[in-house]
Amino acid sequence: MKDIFENEMKLEFISKSSNEAFARVAVAAFVAQLDPTIEELADIKTAVSEAVTNCIIHGYENRQGIVKIVGYLKENEVILEISDNGKGIENVDIAKEPLYTTKPNLERSGMGFTIMESFMDTLEVESIIGLGTKITMSKKIKPKIENDEGEFQMITKD
Repeated sequence: MKDIFENEMKLEFISKSSNEAFARVAVAAFVAQLDPTIEELADIKTAVSEAVTNCIIHGYENRQGIVKIVGYLKENEVILEISDNGKGIENVDIAKEPLYTTKPNLERSGMGFTIMESFMDTLEVESIIGLGTKITMSKKIKPKIENDEGEFQMITKD
């Protein structure tokens, strides 16, 4: 049975590094419906940046392609799928190891998956050589309640 989502978005753009900022802003605008904190939004934007950058630098290397983002909102959770039709990842487990990189000459230090894992609640990587890679990640946004002064505060479990 397919999940029932409260809202959904689909976005496609050319694999140019200048579109990374566009992806961050588009996803942030979509997630804003859940009223995240600044920190939660920053975490999501950072994870999106890492995923999109991986598509551009590793998936397509020196050729142009399409990066796709599909986002879902379900209750207080955002689920993001970021994919490419690039070259794929030979060994996902090795690629997810901190500091592993196939591009040691670039400024990046092989921390993309580690950053995504630390900023999001879940991370799944599916990849097929020659067909591309799909990253699915999710984050629950902490609900807020209104106090007696009309201010909102986070609900925390003690």
